[in-house]
Formats: sequence, structure tokens, C-alpha cells
Amino acid sequence: MSTPITLTAHDLTRRHGSNVVVSGVSLELRRGEVLGLLGHNGAGKSTTLQMLTGALPPNSGKVTVCDFDLAQQPEQAKACIGFLPEHPPLYRDMRVDDYLLFAARLHRIAPAKLAEALAHAKQRCGLQDSGKKIIGTLSKGYQQRVGIAQAIIHDPAVVVLDEPTVGLDPAQMRDIRTLIRELGDHSSVILSTHLLNEVESLCDRIVILKQGKTIFSGSSTEMRANDSMEDSFMRLNKYEAAST
Repeated sequence: MSTPITLTAHDLTRRHGSNVVVSGVSLELRRGEVLGLLGHNGAGKSTTLQMLTGALPPNSGKVTVCDFDLAQQPEQAKACIGFLPEHPPLYRDMRVDDYLLFAARLHRIAPAKLAEALAHAKQRCGLQDSGKKIIGTLSKGYQQRVGIAQAIIHDPAVVVLDEPTVGLDPAQMRDIRTLIRELGDHSSVILSTHLLNEVESLCDRIVILKQGKTIFSGSSTEMRANDSMEDSFMRLNKYEAAST
């Protein structure tokens, strides 16, 4: 029996004025899978993630989340998604517990289940001792943990993370990567990054974007093809440049 599909995107296109930012991007995500969305800065990764989560409508194309059409059934589809954007939506003057409870209510978690949801999200993100702390006083690594906690507090089927380790020190990066691996045991994860070692260590499959177009989609083994991850990435980008 095949693993259930949690998210599909077909032929997504987004324009800003006359500029085509994303062109014809398609992908598929299965339960328990970590999918890496890779590309240089400006490749269209963040715009793609915003379309996948309903934060930005595509000019054309379709997204389905847990069998719900994101355009036609937005409330049902978005209830299945947890999203950490590149700039986490944190209220830095709030305490961690108050902020996460606020996020839980936004996700319409029943009042009787709020305490359980809060405790579970904090446990998964290593925030058990941080509930009373002001978010703005936390290190950036712990602020990222809070950002991920708000994305998973409603136990979504799909977790979307946009550059979750940018600006972190090596120890903080290690902790967040460990958390992402654990998320992949419970949910489907889409991870946007430009860090090749992050993709190699975390991702089951990889989609590479260049100038808003898909230039590779496959497993990390298929991508390497007897090269290092870095050599393969450069080879794919050079091939695309030569063929366009």
C-alpha cells in the first residue's frame, strides 16, 4: 500500500507585474516525507511556499492539501498546514505560553484541548522551561523554536519551513535540524533552504528551482549521481544555463 499524498501542486505560476517569479512549478508530498526546496537566493522558493500555504494566490495552477482544494476550500486546506515563514510571525513582547495559546486559538483548537496542545508543542520543540519567558529575551535559536511551535501546535499534516536555520550559530542549527528530523516522523515537511548540507542530511526528496522554474526533482541519491551534493548542484545549474 502506497504512502498517502498530503500535498500536491500542479503548474503553479506567479507574476509580479510583467515579471514571472514562478513558472509552472509542480510537486508532490507524501506523509512522513521531508521535501527540500533548493535554489539560489531569488530562485522563487519563498514565493512558491507562500502559494503552497495560501498566503499568496497563484496566477494559475492548483494546490491540494489533504484532498482539499486550497482555492475552493481554503479553511479546510489551511487547517492541515503549519507554516513558518522566513521572518517568523512572533510577538516579541509576549510570553511564550501566551503567544502559543494565541496561535492555538487562531487555529480553532477547542478550549478543552488548549492545555494539551500547548504542552505537546512545547515538548516537541524543547520549550518546556521557556513558557514564562518573554519571546524577545530568547536567543534566535529559541525564537525559531517558538516559531516552529506555533506552526505545529494544531498538529498539521503538512509543515512548511522557510529558511528555518538562517542566522543561527552551529549549535542552534544542529538543534533545529534535529527538530526537523523529528517533525518528519509525524508530519510531511517542506523545507526551503539554500544550504546543501542541510538538504543532504534532512531531505528524502529534492526540488531545485532556478529563475522560478524546476530544474530537478528527485531523491538525494538521484541528485548526487556519483558526485558530491555541491558538485551536483553546480552541474544541474550549469546544464540548465547551457540549455536555455
